[in-house]
Amino acid sequence: MSKGFASNYRIVLLASGVFLGFALVGFRLVQLHVLDRERLVRNVDRVRDSFVVEQARRGDILDARGDVLATSRSLIVLGVDPQALRPEDEAKWPELARLVGLPAAELTRILRTKTRSFEETPAAAPSGPTTLPAITLSQDVDEAAPSGERVIRWTKLSESIEESTYDEILKLGVKGVYGTRSYRRTYPRNGLAAHVIGFVNKENTPASGTEAFADFYLRGQDGWRESEKDGLRRELAQFRTREVRPTDGYSVMLSIDSAVQHMIEAELQAIVAKFNPEKATIIVSDARSGFILGLGNYPNFNLNEFFRAPLESQKNVAITDQLEPGSTFKIVAAAGALEEGLATPGMRFDCSAETTIYKGKSIRLMRDDHEWDHALSVAEIISHSSNRGAALLAMKLGDQKFHDWSRAFGFGEISGFPFGGEIPGQLNRPEKWSGIDITRIPAGYSVAATPMQIHYAMGVIASGGELMRPQIIREIRDSQGEAVYTFGGVARRRVIGEQTASQMAQMLQGVVGPNGTAAKAAIPGYLVAGKTGTAQKIINGRYSNRNHVGSFVGFFPATAPRVVITVIVDDAKVPGGGAGYGSTVAAPSFKHIAEQLISYLDIKPAVPVAGRPLFALEGGRR
Repeated sequence: MSKGFASNYRIVLLASGVFLGFALVGFRLVQLHVLDRERLVRNVDRVRDSFVVEQARRGDILDARGDVLATSRSLIVLGVDPQALRPEDEAKWPELARLVGLPAAELTRILRTKTRSFEETPAAAPSGPTTLPAITLSQDVDEAAPSGERVIRWTKLSESIEESTYDEILKLGVKGVYGTRSYRRTYPRNGLAAHVIGFVNKENTPASGTEAFADFYLRGQDGWRESEKDGLRRELAQFRTREVRPTDGYSVMLSIDSAVQHMIEAELQAIVAKFNPEKATIIVSDARSGFILGLGNYPNFNLNEFFRAPLESQKNVAITDQLEPGSTFKIVAAAGALEEGLATPGMRFDCSAETTIYKGKSIRLMRDDHEWDHALSVAEIISHSSNRGAALLAMKLGDQKFHDWSRAFGFGEISGFPFGGEIPGQLNRPEKWSGIDITRIPAGYSVAATPMQIHYAMGVIASGGELMRPQIIREIRDSQGEAVYTFGGVARRRVIGEQTASQMAQMLQGVVGPNGTAAKAAIPGYLVAGKTGTAQKIINGRYSNRNHVGSFVGFFPATAPRVVITVIVDDAKVPGGGAGYGSTVAAPSFKHIAEQLISYLDIKPAVPVAGRPLFALEGGRR
């Protein structure tokens, strides 16, 4: 064969190789476009698809006069893609460091760190400049890097850049530095009404108070965009398929008045400074509607620093803690006996005897603080706070009826306060009573109640006989400030008639009279009705003579009630070692708050008018 021609063997070998190569290419194409098509298309779509969430702004919480108690600040989470930085922008880095608030050397180190070893595991990061990253994000990496390292595609520089500062950063024109908008909850009044407002935690989850209860209205609806992005993670707007704008949350207007709340918290501070109690609660509500105007507890906490506050301080003890109400409970037996027609304000009872006959048996009565040389009228039983008199009134009713009247006044059941954590207190059924409970429960022992229950039980008399539901939200407003829904006062039930309520109010005025137990609560020129309470605390299983819960619950003007005020001080340390009686630790605070409310709410000194019902509440419920 001529040397100018290849052998058949070589031609066949070369042709076979070419054929095999084309066959492999064909197989690979079939594999990519047929066999693995669905999986590969999903991967491509996942890489190219861009789903960007646009966060809605959470609504504000307002007080009764429209002042902001909780709001959302717009902040920028600032980050950088080190791979996108340009050498010509390096001269701008010192100014960027100043705006970000980082040392220039530290910023330079961050910007020049473009890879990360596999051993280090950074958190995931946003997919683009408009994605909302979590506050805890630090870095995003790309695995396509040699030598066992990952390429860093995003590093967080700051999580709280102000909008104005971000505008200055944008003017620098440093490519690769971008920000995403986020909202952070802030509380302009710090600890004011902390237990009512509640807070949103660091995970952006409402944790308590109005923030949690009204979250449905406050949170709004996030928006989103669906589109595609290129290899540099830039959105391709021309491929945007859907865009839903965020809907900002509604604002919630409370019945809390910041001025009233400030009075309460200032008074709590004064109580703490003087008596150093374990706990204390003050509640002020509208006598006509039941709306709460102010509610404060000690201990309190700063909403902006909730993470520093112990859990004990975050509890709303007005609804989560129970105590023996003491003599404030005596209104139940008196009102029940009057309403049943078993007693009148002038009917007298022998409160000097140590024992009495009940159900055919001799039963020992609780001791009174004073010895009586005459039989006490029902009015005197209330004004002098006779334990024995309250028990004799309850015995007139009998075990079951007295229990039913206690339930009617709201004891032993939750009050309906809208926030979570409320407990029902403790009121045993008569079949579980001991032989002496009929002598103790009427005086506020062997029964447990929350401060909220005690407050609204007195509110029954102030409202003219109705048990009101505790309410805290007055109005829901949209993002334009227009009212969407308005709430009104709600009566849970009628407990006593107006005539009985009027009689009780008259008798309760004697409590703050010269011979009553709470003369320190009297306000010159005004008729005040109320009741003191002093209950011994159980320490190590026994009632202590040195540890007390002192309280005063009252309302005024007594003839046309405007406000109900409750002051409860738990375990006050009275200077000089005295007992923490309600008349000592609570009644003066009631007076101090009431005097401030007179001028703030323009409360006139109402007096009975001939021919007019005692409980004619102008502009409110009867």
